[in-house]
Amino acid sequence: MARAISRTVHFYDHSSPDSSIGGLVLNPSFTQANFLTCLDILIIAPATYEVRRRGSGQTVARIDSRLEPGEYDIMCPEAIVANDEIFLQRTTSYHVTGRDERFRRAVRDRDGKCVITGVVNRSAYRGDWSAFEAAHVFPLAFETWWLDNGYSRWITDIEEMGGGSGINSRQNGMLLKADVHKLFDNYLVAINPDDGYKVTSFDDDSLSLDGRVLDLCCRGNISGVRNQSLRWHFRQCVIANMRGAGEPIFENDFPPGTDMVREIVSGPRAGERMEFELFTRLVMTEN
Repeated sequence: MARAISRTVHFYDHSSPDSSIGGLVLNPSFTQANFLTCLDILIIAPATYEVRRRGSGQTVARIDSRLEPGEYDIMCPEAIVANDEIFLQRTTSYHVTGRDERFRRAVRDRDGKCVITGVVNRSAYRGDWSAFEAAHVFPLAFETWWLDNGYSRWITDIEEMGGGSGINSRQNGMLLKADVHKLFDNYLVAINPDDGYKVTSFDDDSLSLDGRVLDLCCRGNISGVRNQSLRWHFRQCVIANMRGAGEPIFENDFPPGTDMVREIVSGPRAGERMEFELFTRLVMTEN
């Protein structure tokens, strides 16, 4: 799946006005201030820059007015370059192992509902959580990356949650409806803790998630999800959806009998995808 197909906003370096350097599927909650925040992530500008909408010449400001669809030029007296920050591709994980079973129980106990949609699990009393999933904000498959970059410093309940790196802490997790979890893992929906915990949809918003606010049950308390994890995920969403042509979205729906290896090899970034799938299964086995 190509992320760029539905874009209604495109932006350009004013010195190369015919070559888009990125874009956005615009949803109603996305403001001018949000746009500038995202551009601060996506580009490296050695001098102060200004963003103007083509046609009207309107300058984009750090205000809460809604961004309009269209083409925008980034005006900078010096050359700008795209941020080449690494993107960590992920797929939705459904594994339940000894090490993350504690994670799943703790997230369920804390949240009890999808913290984005607000849908409460009315079947929790009989142990039915089939429509809800405990989602890692920072993906479990990249635990080595988590450790190497010191992300465990965000977590304050490591000992309570059974030790380890902290990646399986409830402070790195949220309870989501299964369909929302897929969007979250594909970097199509994000929560910006620096914008009132607003939910941003980076795709056609079929589930009406855009503009919602993260539920209070999982933030602002000692067991809540860490702002640093949400901030990291939001940044990855901006990179995945707005930089260049965007990152590919891998197919995960492999019906019984499907030759999964062949499907992966014939798809985008086959080598990277195969390495990721093998690594994910290795993590599952070790846990």
